[in-house]
Amino acid sequence: MNWRERIHSDPAVLLGKPVIKGTRIAVELLLSRLADGWSEATILESYPNITSQDLQAVFAYVYEVQEHARYLAVPQSA
Repeated sequence: MNWRERIHSDPAVLLGKPVIKGTRIAVELLLSRLADGWSEATILESYPNITSQDLQAVFAYVYEVQEHARYLAVPQSA
C-alpha cells in the first residue's frame, strides 16, 4: 500500500495535519476513533467520503512514521 496516494498534508488544511486526500478527515481523528473502539464498519458508515483503502493507508502511514521514530527512554520513578 502506497499511503502517499491517499494521504497528504497541506498547511492550508487543518494546519498541515495529514488528512485523507479530498477530505478534511485527519489521520489523527481516524486513529482516535479506532482507539475509542469504533469498528472499521462504523467509521466507514460515519464518514462516507472515505473507503476501506483509505483506512489501510492510515495504517501504512502510521507504520512508516513509527518505523522511523526515535525514542527516549524515560526511567521509572521509584
